[in-house]
Amino acid sequence: MADTEQGSFLPRGPVGVWRALIWSLKGLRAAWRLESSFRLEVYVFVLLAPAALHWGASPLEKAWLVGSLLLVLSAELLNSAIEALIERYGAEYHELAGRAKDMGSAAVFVLMLNVVLSFGLLLGPRLLG
Repeated sequence: MADTEQGSFLPRGPVGVWRALIWSLKGLRAAWRLESSFRLEVYVFVLLAPAALHWGASPLEKAWLVGSLLLVLSAELLNSAIEALIERYGAEYHELAGRAKDMGSAAVFVLMLNVVLSFGLLLGPRLLG
């Protein structure tokens, strides 16, 4: 949520950080309850993150693999937020609304390709050869 005082650069303090955490958890809970794609991507994360941590050769490789999975979840949350905002203004078709939804979906798809490439290029030769 935006700061209430315009031009305020003061730190939020513990209460503000706590509120931000609560809002973030509320968003995660809503995504889990309402978005089947998000749930599916969490299941994929639960399966692939331990594999990345086990077979990653270095801490950097492990961070890259797990990070690529987290990026998919982040993009899905943003895509769901875009879709919710568009639906708030009505279900009737509008070309720009359709384009925004398609681009949000494309962003998730591109990051999924990144996961496939990362796992394939980093772990593939090690596991297959």
